[in-house]
Amino acid sequence: MHSRILSAATEGVDAYTVEVETDIQQQLPGFSTVGLPDGAVRESKERVTAAIKNSDFVFPSKRITVNLAPANIRKEGAAFDLPIAVGILSATGQILRDSFEDYALLGELSLDGQIRPIPGALPMALHFPNVASLNGSGSNGAGSNGSGGDANKSPGKAGIKGLLVPKENAREAAMAQNAPIYPVSTLREVVSFLEDTTSIKPFEIDIQEVFSKRREYAVDFSEVKGQQGAKRALEVAACGGHNIILIGPPGSGKTMLARRLPTILPDMSLAEAIETTKIHSVAGLLPDEMALIATRPFRAPHHTISNAGLIGGGSIPKPGDVSLAHNGVLFLDEVGEFRRDVLEVLRQPMEDGTVTISRALTTLTYPCRLMLVAAMNPCPCGFFGDSNNSCNCTSGQIQKYMSRISGPLMDRIDIHINVPAVKFKELSSNEKAENSENIRQRVNLSREVQRERFASEKSIYCNAQMESRVIRKYCSIDDQSQALLKTAIQRQGLSARAYDRILKVSRTIADLASSEKIDMEHIAEAIHYRTLDRSLWM
Repeated sequence: MHSRILSAATEGVDAYTVEVETDIQQQLPGFSTVGLPDGAVRESKERVTAAIKNSDFVFPSKRITVNLAPANIRKEGAAFDLPIAVGILSATGQILRDSFEDYALLGELSLDGQIRPIPGALPMALHFPNVASLNGSGSNGAGSNGSGGDANKSPGKAGIKGLLVPKENAREAAMAQNAPIYPVSTLREVVSFLEDTTSIKPFEIDIQEVFSKRREYAVDFSEVKGQQGAKRALEVAACGGHNIILIGPPGSGKTMLARRLPTILPDMSLAEAIETTKIHSVAGLLPDEMALIATRPFRAPHHTISNAGLIGGGSIPKPGDVSLAHNGVLFLDEVGEFRRDVLEVLRQPMEDGTVTISRALTTLTYPCRLMLVAAMNPCPCGFFGDSNNSCNCTSGQIQKYMSRISGPLMDRIDIHINVPAVKFKELSSNEKAENSENIRQRVNLSREVQRERFASEKSIYCNAQMESRVIRKYCSIDDQSQALLKTAIQRQGLSARAYDRILKVSRTIADLASSEKIDMEHIAEAIHYRTLDRSLWM
């Protein structure tokens, strides 16, 4: 007796089809699972056995073999519980249905037959095409506009009529807008549906309505008192996608400013929202009530984080904080306290926008296009340059403290800004500061200019991604500006690597001012944003 049930698993942020084959033979009772299962998959036999019995079905006292094909890819998680249980019931004739290949099943089983939620429901739903879409009726959802990756690459499949998922995953899976999503709660309900004795209404969701409602932030730039210079620097960083480091004494508002940076980043597109949600879904970090992440993510790992926690890892690699911050902000507070080796692994992901994790059994690539925001004190005690407190650190101590960030990593940070302590007059002022929405409108306009400029350039979407060849092409300056830049490098001790950074930032400042030409004032402001390059700092 043999049965075959369709299911799916994730590999990176994409999914692939898994065929759950069940064979039952008249031999000594046994239950084995093959196809490179991990511990959670192997333990499914205990959950499946109890769920079948407690759902008033008969568990066969025979030899049961479950194969998860393709057998050359390691499978993990408990999402195969439901298809394995249905496969056993089908092979023993307890489900009256000729074929199961028109539905895909996902779900973890509890011992009483209840179906529990699983991670990765969205990429799995994006993977399966609908029969109707393959027949030419099409789909207007995220899975058909390119954001679904390989949604229509189910090998050997002509599409499915629906996807049976846990009730808690229905909202998330429905965002794919591919095959109909049927929310199920128990094993018995699944059996009744497959036997056509119970009807389940497909879960419907208005993806645009969810997207518009979720685009709200809990914080706003208007809540920050003073710090006009830092606000301006963050606006410039948001316009050009530049990485930025904030240097200032304790309590000056560095963290408060950084947490509000996502609120002024360009509006998130639906494709970006789907892409970001896929990563959080695979990591199992998507809240049950949230079907879509429509706001820019903000990740702030503690300085004790490991390499694997930041970049991702595990025997079957999972995304780290750099990938969870994809399309958003990675904030490293007190960056000087992070281990040197942890900071150094950021260099390649920041440059490429992807992180590749290799293990003996697999190699996975996760996206990580993000803005890095770092914050640190100017010295070990934190009060170097503070007019309100005296600093007792020696120049050697300051030099050693600042050198915790290597030159290659600092080379990837375009803007350095000093954040002084806020004066009492500004703290006590009732004057309303500019809100995030107004700032974001200017950022959106600037990004639109950049999209048009780099339309012919490959893999360049904002000014921060320009390399030397592209900088020479789009950042030409007149003789006066060139003289100012030369003077700054010679007299203020700016490093050679600051030259290209200044040109990139000045291009962003000019875009923000709606100027096609880079003027002297734009160069001057960009020079001001190179605090750590000045010899006077040390």
